[in-house]
Amino acid sequence: MIEVNEVVVTAGDVTLLPPVSVTARRGTALVVRGRNGTGKSTLLRVLAGARQPSSGIVKIGGGAVASRDRGFRRMVAAMIGLPPTAPDLTVFDHVLLVTTTWLDDPRAAVELAHRVIAELGLSALGLRFPHELSSGQTQLFGIALVMARPFEVLILDEPEQWLDPEHVESVTHVLRARRDEGATVVVATHSPVLSDGLADDTLWLDAAA
Repeated sequence: MIEVNEVVVTAGDVTLLPPVSVTARRGTALVVRGRNGTGKSTLLRVLAGARQPSSGIVKIGGGAVASRDRGFRRMVAAMIGLPPTAPDLTVFDHVLLVTTTWLDDPRAAVELAHRVIAELGLSALGLRFPHELSSGQTQLFGIALVMARPFEVLILDEPEQWLDPEHVESVTHVLRARRDEGATVVVATHSPVLSDGLADDTLWLDAAA
């Protein structure tokens, strides 16, 4: 599903991502580990189509990464930093907006919105506004927004940020369920709990730096 061949990202004389080659099959989870500054987020941006590599080849689903192509966007869902929110929409409103954007069946959209919110423990917060959430709740809300749509590839940058150990385990369980349903999951993380509970393969960028 994902093929990365000798991908490098530079900015002037600075190397943001040293040469990386990795593959991930459909229905597996690739966990990206490494110190800060070794290129984890940069690699995820390349996979999501948010940054062009300076050299090398990236293919997802057998095709090129093309963020403006609807087929690619339908295939790949990514959270690299928290998504923007509207101050006058509730948590549930936001999630439902995403599901109805991607699903033609209104009933299915409502069901998916409720499912994602429940899986991430946000059901009791559905009527709150984004500014009323704690840091950890906001992180879970961001994860809900990116998962509230169809995808074949799910890309998350440090989803464990701001979460207590109990919620890290819950997020691990949710991501494992999506992987077992057939999605390819790519996660950059510093959490051994998330890594050990999810990874089929682990890419250590320290070794490439």
